[in-house]
Amino acid sequence: MSTSTVPLKASDLNAQGGIHCPSPLADMKLWNSHPKVYLDVGREGQARCPYCGTVYRLKDGEHFSAHH
Repeated sequence: MSTSTVPLKASDLNAQGGIHCPSPLADMKLWNSHPKVYLDVGREGQARCPYCGTVYRLKDGEHFSAHH
């Protein structure tokens, strides 16, 4: 299981504050990784993938605000 952390800008997240894993931002090869899962980073500023353990975290100073 990976223990890497991927720093994110708020602009890397979708409109709901999510990102999917595996992600090219994590330097993963999409064709040989686990199934795609969506992670809610916007809510708490970070999320951990249940498959590989990669943590996606907003960079210091970055804040997500939902666009309704």
